[in-house]
Amino acid sequence: MHCARFVLALGRRDLRRAEKSWPSDVWKRAVRALSTSSATSLQEAVRSKIEPMRAQVHEVRERFGEEVLDACTVNQAYGGMRSLKAMVYETSLLDPQEGIRFRGFSIPECQRLLPRAKPSGEQPLPEGLLWLLLTGEIPTESQVESVCQDLKRRAAVPPEVLRLLDELPHERMHPMTQFSVAVSLLQHESKMAEAYAQGAPKSTFWEYCLEDALTLIARLPAVAARIYRNTFHGGKHVPAEKIEKVDDMGMRLARSLGFELNEFDELMRLYLVLHADHEGGNVSAHAVRLVGSALSDPYLSFAAGLNGLAGPLHGLANQEVLRWLLQMKEKLGNRPMTTENLRELCWETLREGHVIPGFGHAVLRRTDPRYTAQREFALKHLPHDEMFQLVSKLYEVVPRVLEEQGKVKNPWPNVDQHSGILLRYYGLVESNFYTVLFGVSRALGTLSSLVWDRALGLPIERPKSVTTQWIREHFEKRSVSA
Repeated sequence: MHCARFVLALGRRDLRRAEKSWPSDVWKRAVRALSTSSATSLQEAVRSKIEPMRAQVHEVRERFGEEVLDACTVNQAYGGMRSLKAMVYETSLLDPQEGIRFRGFSIPECQRLLPRAKPSGEQPLPEGLLWLLLTGEIPTESQVESVCQDLKRRAAVPPEVLRLLDELPHERMHPMTQFSVAVSLLQHESKMAEAYAQGAPKSTFWEYCLEDALTLIARLPAVAARIYRNTFHGGKHVPAEKIEKVDDMGMRLARSLGFELNEFDELMRLYLVLHADHEGGNVSAHAVRLVGSALSDPYLSFAAGLNGLAGPLHGLANQEVLRWLLQMKEKLGNRPMTTENLRELCWETLREGHVIPGFGHAVLRRTDPRYTAQREFALKHLPHDEMFQLVSKLYEVVPRVLEEQGKVKNPWPNVDQHSGILLRYYGLVESNFYTVLFGVSRALGTLSSLVWDRALGLPIERPKSVTTQWIREHFEKRSVSA
């Protein structure tokens, strides 16, 4: 059963079925044997995937190009095109029941299969997820090490960019605004913009896009840390010698921010993996895709995504959740954290015309697996923390309240309900900075997808729009003719 020939005869679906009956270590080896190439560099691995994927896209378009993928209702046109199937996005798919899958692998599968930091890391390395997102393969430890070293080599931020960041009005400028400015400042080194200006063939754009993506991803931890230390710690930065020998992205981010606890390193690795991608239709991912479709380079495209992520209905939600939780704690005062007391406060929030943040999702119809992964981390490392106990209790209370209200299709918690209390526990209490961390993570997925947009030669996005008057006249004429 364990021979290579048998393993290679299996597909991913069969392997998932086998997971329940095979020993864990055998199943992990089988997945790696099935999906891992012999490429020694990420660039080489991506290159080996492009022609087969181009052929697959060509075949799908030839066979099904004129088939109707979905139909758009008037309500969808007015309602933000929600649930309208009108985009192809290869790096992740959100299942209403199972949650996000990165290249077909669920969150629990990624936690089991992706390599971890040596010697005793608990969480998957973000560099391993980056390999998976770009290639569709579970990487080996040596392949992940090659990505770690490549990103480490690229991580130094140009001095002129740091100097300009230091001169921003930190007290008056939101950290996300600073982050967007920083990414735009880095754009002057874009390899893709340079290649386009020099007349490079369109078929090679993906190579320069990948170079930009890797350099930008590598520099984001240092940029985020610069913003954090400038805004909240008076410009006192962590000495470079404390960072230079750090190999992986999660630990480098933690150390650059000024945290030196191994548990916080693990939290950053988990955070970067969980927030990396969430299909292509969310605001930040779609903004990157849309701007990139005009052949804007990864820096300009990702800056657009960050501006979308900064919205309170998207990336800012995690800081809004923490603020609400702290308000709940304050309102409780000396009263015990009972079901009835929390239920009363939840109804108070709803009666005041507010939503209960951190619950519900546009696509999911069950508890967000990202929430579950963070809950498992909290159960291991901070089970007695008062804020964690509040979040746990709300898990029992809020879904019932929302079901009673009858307006929410999914009353279960999402990732935002848990993120803030973990960061706060370890001392990162500045909630205005949380979305910057989200942005560092989201670069992994959106920029991986952008590389594939260029590899597949996807065209500029230009959907057709109509006016309200057009809709009225169109359906009135159809009604008369019927």
